[in-house]
Amino acid sequence: MVEVSVGSGIQYEDVPLRRFHLHVGFSACGGQFADGFELGIIGIAIAIAATPLHLSATWMGLLGAAALAGLFFGSLLTGVVADRYGRRFIFGYDMLVAAAISVAQYFASEPWQLLMLRFMLGMVLGADYVVSKSLLIELSPIRFRGRLLSIMAIAWAAGYSFSYVVGFLFRDLGPDAWRYMLLVSAGPAICIFLFRLGVPESPLWLMKRGRTEEATRIVSAKLGQGIALPEPLTQVRKSGREWAELFSERWRTNTLVGGTFYACQVIPYFALGTFLPKIMESLQVTDKYTGGLVYNIFLMLGAVLGMMVIDKMPRRVFLVGTFYLATALLALLTLNALGSTGVVLVFGLFALVLSAAANLEFIYPPELFPTHLRASGVGLAVAASRIGAAVSTFLLPIIVQAYGVQAALGACVVVTLVGGVICHLWAPETGKVSLGSIGDDAPHGTRFALKVK
Repeated sequence: MVEVSVGSGIQYEDVPLRRFHLHVGFSACGGQFADGFELGIIGIAIAIAATPLHLSATWMGLLGAAALAGLFFGSLLTGVVADRYGRRFIFGYDMLVAAAISVAQYFASEPWQLLMLRFMLGMVLGADYVVSKSLLIELSPIRFRGRLLSIMAIAWAAGYSFSYVVGFLFRDLGPDAWRYMLLVSAGPAICIFLFRLGVPESPLWLMKRGRTEEATRIVSAKLGQGIALPEPLTQVRKSGREWAELFSERWRTNTLVGGTFYACQVIPYFALGTFLPKIMESLQVTDKYTGGLVYNIFLMLGAVLGMMVIDKMPRRVFLVGTFYLATALLALLTLNALGSTGVVLVFGLFALVLSAAANLEFIYPPELFPTHLRASGVGLAVAASRIGAAVSTFLLPIIVQAYGVQAALGACVVVTLVGGVICHLWAPETGKVSLGSIGDDAPHGTRFALKVK
């Protein structure tokens, strides 16, 4: 057997980019494309299904929020499971389950049936959010992890935007058009399931569980000889205290920042994006579907822009700056004095900023926590974001109906402002930090939590 050294040679996180890394990256990014498509398609599908299913504003809110509520539970539970039992199995098979649920949506005949399926689908997507981010960051070289995880953001935005294009093309297929939209979402999930079958377990996680021989075999097979694994723990950590540690004095600031920034980014993203045609109509946009198409084009451009700058500026500057800029753009929309073209343009710029910032959702949470807490920490951050997004998505059509679109936009302004202020005060800088230097992952007994710079 080829031996891989521990503590000497080329460090595991300094290895050159290999074909293996690209395989893992594509596997994770493909899942994010499928996730984005699954979440994005429901917005236009609801608009089409409103008449045949006799949907009230409350039902529309429930169906828009169902997958997000499922994401809350799926990510919360999966984080702990993935830290205790590994990332690989969930990563390998969750897309197959998502495809099966997507097909089942075609046969829903009552709103409650669709609600249950959307909730179940959200649980599966929540699991994928956690394991994809944790596994990819633990398998990536430090010099490339920002860009590799940023491509996940682009893939998610591409799936979300492409869903709108599919919905736009399918919208005239009759009263069952919404069924075809939801059925098509099974395609990307099935394709990426096949591609994920060759991805191994995280060597970092294996080392922290005392399974050095397995980690050695994976590294030698996938990365080659002369790669130095992190030092194994002298005592394998017992499971069962992940959440207690996340809220301990040592890690609670990172936990607070991770959940707050994530929630404050995705609340306006989903609340406005899910009901974009209705929002555009309420703002007197002449062609709401074309306006929505422009919005989604800017989402894609923003994701690419975010990837280009993510490793060229400090994480804190990018995080705080995009929050404040998004707040300013949303505040401008609340004035209701822009005209149809002005609304579409400002909405597009808002989508650009928010989508660029969404790159941090894939990179920043995994950098906040050590390996033995990473999936749990990411899961808690995702859960916080999705429960906020679910509540806001449920309430948005009700608020618009009762108080008008300006009230809904004003609430989103408050959310982004709160996110900016909290991150300004407490967000740590993580851009150049080795995963092995965080807390209990630190070698030679060096242990520290990330501090605000």
